[in-house]
Amino acid sequence: MSVAKPLPHDAAMLHVTGAARYVDDIPTPRGTLHLAFGLSPVAAGELTALDLDAVRSAPGVVKVLTADDLVHDCDTSPSNHDEPLLATGEIHFAGQPLYLVVATSHLAARRAAQLGTPQITPRDPILTVEQALAADSRFEDGPRIYQKGDAETALAKASRRLSGQIEMGGQEHFYLEGQAAMALPQDNGDMLVHSSTQHPTEIQHKVAHAIGRPMHAVRVETRRMGGGFGGKESQGNALAVACAVTALLTGKPCKMRYDRDDDMIITGKRHDFRISYDVGFDEAGRITALDVTHYTRCGWSMDLSLPVADRAMLHADNAYHLRDIRITSHRLRTNTASATAFRGFGGPQGIVGIERVMDHIAQELDLDPLAVRRANYYTDNAHRPTEVENTGTAIDNRTPPDAEADLSSRGAPPVPTGKPAIPATPSDVQTTPYQQPVTDCIINALTDRLVESADYDARRAAIGKWNAQNPLLKRGIAITPVKFGISFTLTHLNQAGALVHVYQDGSIHLNHGGTEMGQGLFQKVAQVAASRFGVSPEVVKITATDTAKVPNTSATAASSGSDLNGMAAQNACDTIRDRMAAHLAERYQTTPDQVRFADGMVRIGGEEITFAAAAASAYENRVSLSATGFYKTPDIEWDRIAGHGRPFYYFAYGAACTEVVIDTLTGENRILRTDILHDAGASLNPALDIGQIEGGYVQGAGWLTTEELVWDETGTLRTHAPSTYKIPACSDRPPVFNVTLWDQPNPAQTVYRSKAVGEPPFMLGISAFMALSDAVSACGDNYGDLQAPATAEAVLAAVGRARK
Repeated sequence: MSVAKPLPHDAAMLHVTGAARYVDDIPTPRGTLHLAFGLSPVAAGELTALDLDAVRSAPGVVKVLTADDLVHDCDTSPSNHDEPLLATGEIHFAGQPLYLVVATSHLAARRAAQLGTPQITPRDPILTVEQALAADSRFEDGPRIYQKGDAETALAKASRRLSGQIEMGGQEHFYLEGQAAMALPQDNGDMLVHSSTQHPTEIQHKVAHAIGRPMHAVRVETRRMGGGFGGKESQGNALAVACAVTALLTGKPCKMRYDRDDDMIITGKRHDFRISYDVGFDEAGRITALDVTHYTRCGWSMDLSLPVADRAMLHADNAYHLRDIRITSHRLRTNTASATAFRGFGGPQGIVGIERVMDHIAQELDLDPLAVRRANYYTDNAHRPTEVENTGTAIDNRTPPDAEADLSSRGAPPVPTGKPAIPATPSDVQTTPYQQPVTDCIINALTDRLVESADYDARRAAIGKWNAQNPLLKRGIAITPVKFGISFTLTHLNQAGALVHVYQDGSIHLNHGGTEMGQGLFQKVAQVAASRFGVSPEVVKITATDTAKVPNTSATAASSGSDLNGMAAQNACDTIRDRMAAHLAERYQTTPDQVRFADGMVRIGGEEITFAAAAASAYENRVSLSATGFYKTPDIEWDRIAGHGRPFYYFAYGAACTEVVIDTLTGENRILRTDILHDAGASLNPALDIGQIEGGYVQGAGWLTTEELVWDETGTLRTHAPSTYKIPACSDRPPVFNVTLWDQPNPAQTVYRSKAVGEPPFMLGISAFMALSDAVSACGDNYGDLQAPATAEAVLAAVGRARK
């Protein structure tokens, strides 16, 4: 069986040789025009005039467009219809596009875009949390509140009580391939768009609206992205719309890509948060009440800020059972680039908040922070879905016989037929703050294993001795857990489609709605398809994601790429396999349950033929070898206004142990060792999953340590290049880096009982921040109150507070 094998990425050779083709590598037709935006130099004001004479007369310029030149409504927002392609009078952030330059080359367009002279009547920008609160500048009428129990009463009764606050900065996506798009006009005003996007259907929708055509007139193709991390979920809309509108006006192909500086200035970042808390607890560190408030800087437009802020609230508990809790969220509108989706989608911010609470309680009680965490864990209560009677017909089962045997060897039950059975909820089951029962918890057993494999107890004792003997260099260690909900919180997005063709020579062509951004989704889905037909993955080809082949796709986001598209592909493959089996059973005078697909062969009773021969036989007997597949995530419901329901199909778990050292004279710090145990379910591809875990950890640690976004008092982003914005380099990886999979099947009926592994590992990087906090606590008797990102300056300031 092809699933569970550690196969390399399907385009690994192309990546390392430079042969992989991205949007900017597509050969352009003769006469292609290139675009660039002219940007606002101020963060807030009124655009009163725009002198573009120098722009129009610049070498290579063909046309210059302002908002008045756009025939149709060119809104680029993914949510609120509040992002015009070009400024219509009001200026909302420094870097907002004012006009569009169309030129004969990329360089000519970019040079000319610097020459415009806007006249703007400035006003004081709203940049900070305090300014936004004072001006009541927010999205939604007031704060959103989710609560369970009675936090106010429980706080009043608490035997111990603490309050505090943590700031955490935003984060630049820093995908290797910048934003890019190309539009090629077709017959009758139709448009073909190549876009580096995680959401081809949204590009299709926004382009169709902008050129005044139905969606069937716009085809969007995405072969691959050079990274996305959420930054290409909605931020590519502006480029695609600009290219399509200009292509319609000129009748020529149009192409646009941002240079790195423009990319960082124009596009949204991870939302920065301030989280304040008031917590009650007992002498063992068990939380008895928690009142937590999130302040979220959303930027100038809504974008995806509401669901991001919602998900931060949904992860305010992380892996901890909190009986009396109130979570308040302020979604603040500011004159900065609109913050957007980023790996974890608000979840990391919510988790950092509760992890700071645990850290603060441990410091107050002089306890091992891990002991406090474990005192508050949800109880392990993982159980299997109720089994139903198996039909005994191989082609009717969700999992073929040999795959089923493989799962059974992992301790998983056979996957039942028909509608998945929902286990009864025990009356004493623990629930999240939004009332979802936690019926799959494994965090205690997982932590036990990590404590043992990482030799945590002995290392913590050794670190204590080191710190007592070394006044200048202090070490710290921390284990932090992750419990991350898997599903889109906008319920209707939890669907996917696939299109599968089996050709008469036995080769297989597969398309699905997911996009490939380096994470290995195409390889995983190919392995699923190969397993359904019992062939090698080399037989399966997945081509570019294309809205003309699979319609109405959801974004490749929310860690749902494999869950949704893998299951849709599986369903399409099973339809074809069933047809082939019925044909072969009739031909060989047996029953379909005697037909088996494995090892590139098809066994029919006592006969055996190659899969290619079976495909040829089906074709020659006029059996359809093409099918669509569809999947929607079952058993989810969510009321985001009430903050109540089951927004997640299941939870992914993990834990990381990180050891660090800090220099108390300079604040310089290093990660010395990291041990990770992560829950990927029955992994579809362990090699790819481990790669995602390693990368997610480093990216998460980077967000909380070195990556600092700085805006000046005018609202101008000052960290807009690699020279001023520090992402982790190879040398920042821990020299000892141990990653292990918790290889037990998912109790939920996902594709081959795997679990999502895109976003959950990002939160493992929080252990690096908490280890730094632990090292700071060794410097004095006071709580250092380390803030994020924990740059050298922030660490040094925290050391000072600890010693004060």
